Amino acid sequence: METREHRVDVGEVTLAVTEAGPDDGPPVLLLHGFPDSRRMWRHQVVALAAAGHRVLVPDLRGYGESDRPTDVSAYQLRHLIADVTGLLDALGIDRVALVGHDWGAVLAWAYVAAEPDRVDRLVAVSVGHPGARRQAGLSQQVKGAYVPVFLVPGLAERLLPAGDWFWLRQLAWRGAAVADTPDLARQVEDLSRPGALTAALSWYRANIDLPRPHVPRRRPKPASRPSPRRRVSCAVMGVWSTGDPALTEAQMTGSSVFVEGPWRYERLEGAGHWVPVDAAQELSALLVDFLG
Repeated sequence: METREHRVDVGEVTLAVTEAGPDDGPPVLLLHGFPDSRRMWRHQVVALAAAGHRVLVPDLRGYGESDRPTDVSAYQLRHLIADVTGLLDALGIDRVALVGHDWGAVLAWAYVAAEPDRVDRLVAVSVGHPGARRQAGLSQQVKGAYVPVFLVPGLAERLLPAGDWFWLRQLAWRGAAVADTPDLARQVEDLSRPGALTAALSWYRANIDLPRPHVPRRRPKPASRPSPRRRVSCAVMGVWSTGDPALTEAQMTGSSVFVEGPWRYERLEGAGHWVPVDAAQELSALLVDFLG
C-alpha cells in the first residue's frame, strides 16, 4: 500500500507523520503510546485506508523520528493537545476521528475534552477515561505499581535497560525475548538512542505527581455522576484486552458514565497490552465498523 511520509511543523515541534488512503476520505488520527511509535499501527493503517479513510499516524513528541524536547515540562498534556491541533490545522482538517492506545488514549481523552468540536468519534484502546481510572479501585493501583518508579529521574533509565531490558519485557511483554519479538526489538532500538528513553518517560513525569501518603477520610465522599462539562459528547468505543498486565477491565467499562454520547465496549480475549499487533485483525475490523 502506498503511504506518504513527511514532517509537519505543528508549532512548538516538528512531527514525523505517515499518511495513507485518499486525501478526500474521512480523516482518522491514530495516536500511539509508551514506549512506541507510529509503526505500531501498521495493520490498522492498511485496513482503514482500504476502507476509504484518510489515515494520519504521527510519531508523537519525544518518540520515533519526531522532535525530542529535553525539558520535562514540554511534555505536559497542554503541549501534547496543542500538537494535535497544530497537526490538524497544518493538514487542513477541521474534524477527525481519534484513536488512541496507552498514552495515546490518555491524550485522546484529554483532547476530546479540550476540543470537543474537532472530534467526530473517539476510540480508546486499553486506557479508559481518567475519572474511571481513579475510581477503578485497589486492583488498578496494584497493576499500576510500576508508575512511581518511572517518576524518579534516572531510576527507570537504569532499571529498564538492565538485563537485556528485563523490566520492560516483564512489565509490558509478558516476559518475551527481544530477539523473538519484532515489535519489542523495535521499541528497544528506539529507546536505545541518546535521550529517547528519558523523553518517553517525560510523559509520565510531566503529568503524574509522585504519590502522597494516603490519609483516609472519616466520611468518604460518595461517588456521583460527573458533571456535563466532564463528559464526552461524541460516540466512544472502548477496547480492552484480557491479557493486559497494567490495566483492569473496570477502568475501561467505568468510562461509560463519562460519555454523554453513544458508548460501545469491546473485550478482546487473550490479547496482551499491545492490542494493535496482538489482536491486529480484530482491532482493525472493530475500527472499520465503528468509524465507517
